[in-house]
Amino acid sequence: MNDIHSIQYLRGLAASAVVCFHINEQFGGPFAVGAAGVDLFFVISGFIMWVTTADRPANPRRFIWRRIVRIVPLYWIVTVLTALAIFLKPQFLYGHVLSPENFFGSLVFLPIVQDGVLHPVVIQGWTLCYEMMFYVIFALALFLGEKQRFAALIGVLTVMVASNLLLKGYRFTSPLMLEFAAGIVIGRLWMEDIRLRLVPALALVVGGFLLLMTIQMLDPELPRVLRWGIPATLIVAGAVFAERARPFNPVALLTFFGSASYSIYLWHVLVVVVVTGLMLRLGVPPNWQPAPIALISIALSAMLYLSIEKPLTGFLNRSRVKSMPLLAQRPSLRLPSNEAND
Repeated sequence: MNDIHSIQYLRGLAASAVVCFHINEQFGGPFAVGAAGVDLFFVISGFIMWVTTADRPANPRRFIWRRIVRIVPLYWIVTVLTALAIFLKPQFLYGHVLSPENFFGSLVFLPIVQDGVLHPVVIQGWTLCYEMMFYVIFALALFLGEKQRFAALIGVLTVMVASNLLLKGYRFTSPLMLEFAAGIVIGRLWMEDIRLRLVPALALVVGGFLLLMTIQMLDPELPRVLRWGIPATLIVAGAVFAERARPFNPVALLTFFGSASYSIYLWHVLVVVVVTGLMLRLGVPPNWQPAPIALISIALSAMLYLSIEKPLTGFLNRSRVKSMPLLAQRPSLRLPSNEAND
């Protein structure tokens, strides 16, 4: 997926938007739309899962292993550190819930439900619970042929959301699951070599961003899947088709932040707490704090990608290959190079 540079850029943008949202929430700012970074992530996830598995032999076991390696180890590390921080300094992590039930439930992506929403120890980790459910559904769909797989995925995700009317508040029946389906549809169109001219594709991107800004102001009570899911879908679709219409050389820094987006997303709450404490110790006036806190927190979280996530993921993937030498030697089971970072 590193070959589709616009996806990397959007990953970095989505993670940074969520960081800015939480900081503005802390300071009472107006950047509620930053939370839409999550919706961008969900659409991107559906797109990536389809593109990286289409037109090649299905391997559900390998697929779910790569998802586990990508998501679980770092999530567990941050969960343990967050739990420790809550235990030692609960006043710095207001709104977090630490209990034995929620700690162990969070580790297996089944946290407590509070006020109708998932509430893991790592408070922003609620999105990973939806991601992991989507990965399980996708892995099972890989047992089907590609045509049947597409119909099954869209059908199952739609039925899950429809069941929300009967199972109000039940885990994983949120309409947000439709954002994964939207990404799958974009991925299917992409793999079928559908093309748009540059101007219409860019119009989708611009229109998506305009919708994000205007809908939030006009009707903040509109269901999230409409308020932010539709603009996110337009942005992702427009970006990938604009890049297909006019390929470009990547900007290394933007690509790096895309690669580091998971670490930025997962670490940023803990990092923001530390950086905020530093700002208070230095006596920085409150009005001047949000911007430097955001910049420093994003930079530090990205550094944690280099120092923790990247080497950890590389080690686990190498260990997996060494444990299955016969499989590694079979050409039909080798991963294409464009799947290496997904």
